[in-house]
Amino acid sequence: MTAPGAVEADADRVFAALANATRREVLRLLRDGGPQPVQALADHFDMRRPSLSEHLKVLRDAGLVSEQRSGRQRIYRLEAAPLAEVQDWLHPYERFWRERLKGLGELLDRMPDDDAT
Repeated sequence: MTAPGAVEADADRVFAALANATRREVLRLLRDGGPQPVQALADHFDMRRPSLSEHLKVLRDAGLVSEQRSGRQRIYRLEAAPLAEVQDWLHPYERFWRERLKGLGELLDRMPDDDAT
C-alpha cells in the first residue's frame, strides 16, 4: 500500500511535468508517433539536446515516459497511466461545469427571443 504523502508527491510531479508546453508537446509527439529516439524528438524543437534531456528527465521522473536503450540510442515511450490519474482528479470539476452549463442552457431556453416582435 502506498502512503498518502507519496501519492500526493506523485501527483505533484505529474502536474508539474504537464505545466510546461515543451513537455506537453513531447507527450503529444509520443502519443501520435509512438516510441521515438531522442534525436527524432529533438528535431521538433529549437533547443539544444541537453535542454530537451532535462525535459525528458522530468517526464521520466513523473512516470509519463519510459526510456529504453537500443545500442547508442535512447528510445522514449509514452506511459499514459499517470494521465488517467489526472483525468480521475479532474472528473469532479468536469461534472461541476457540465451541470452549470446545463443550468445556463435551460435558463437561456426559457428567455424570450429578442427577434419575436
